[in-house]
Amino acid sequence: MDGMFFNDLRDRRGGNFFLIAGPCVVENEKMPLEIATRIKQITDRLDIPFIFKASYQKANRSHPDSFTGIGLEKALALILEVGIELGIPVLTDIHTEQQAAIAAGFADVLQIPAFLCRQSDLLVAAGKTGRVVNIKKGQFASAESMQFAVEKILRTGNNKIMLTERGTTFGYRDLIVDFRNIPEMQAIGVPVVVDVTHSLQLPNQPNGITGGRPDLIGTMASAAIAVGADGIFLETHPDPLNAKSDGANMLPLDQLEKLLEKLVRIRKAVY
Repeated sequence: MDGMFFNDLRDRRGGNFFLIAGPCVVENEKMPLEIATRIKQITDRLDIPFIFKASYQKANRSHPDSFTGIGLEKALALILEVGIELGIPVLTDIHTEQQAAIAAGFADVLQIPAFLCRQSDLLVAAGKTGRVVNIKKGQFASAESMQFAVEKILRTGNNKIMLTERGTTFGYRDLIVDFRNIPEMQAIGVPVVVDVTHSLQLPNQPNGITGGRPDLIGTMASAAIAVGADGIFLETHPDPLNAKSDGANMLPLDQLEKLLEKLVRIRKAVY
């Protein structure tokens, strides 16, 4: 992909929302393409632009024994394969300045994790690749403050930027989504996405494994579309109970089609 898809995403106000979806992390060689193929079948039918998402490495894990990945180069190659085989843009997250240039050789969209949204060197490195950059709003950050993260990338000459809402820390073990953040960040002049599944995490559990409320995925996604989010981000897996990362808040893949059908109806009603 050459990044032209971003212009379509940016100009879809009043049209359908776009979807960023996939597993939390690349778990094995077969999974990425299998999941992406099924999602694409659904989104093609519903006329939803689709960006495949998968992490090549999980750098932010609570428990020291948690799964982190199958290897950087191997996982990135599998993510690239999805993009080539299906002709769709692919997204992965980065954690260091050095990873920005490496991942840019495989992915169309570089994602800045929420905890790193103020890391200037990382933002600049991502911007300099020329790739689309999706910045997740930190759990500690206000919507208005995200203009400064956007500005850091704009100064590299890159204006292909998205912002993603993923909840704000509420106490030690919960997150709250303030839906006022959607229009506030849209006013910065970039597409705004709502990360439905990560917003439903229950972090900092005593056992060191993040919990979640997947029963509220439909509620959160419906609210996001109703208030005018440009895109929806969600993680999905054929068997969340046995997923190697974030299974507690992922959507079972066999429930995705019904949810997206509902969201399309809401979008049409809103516009």
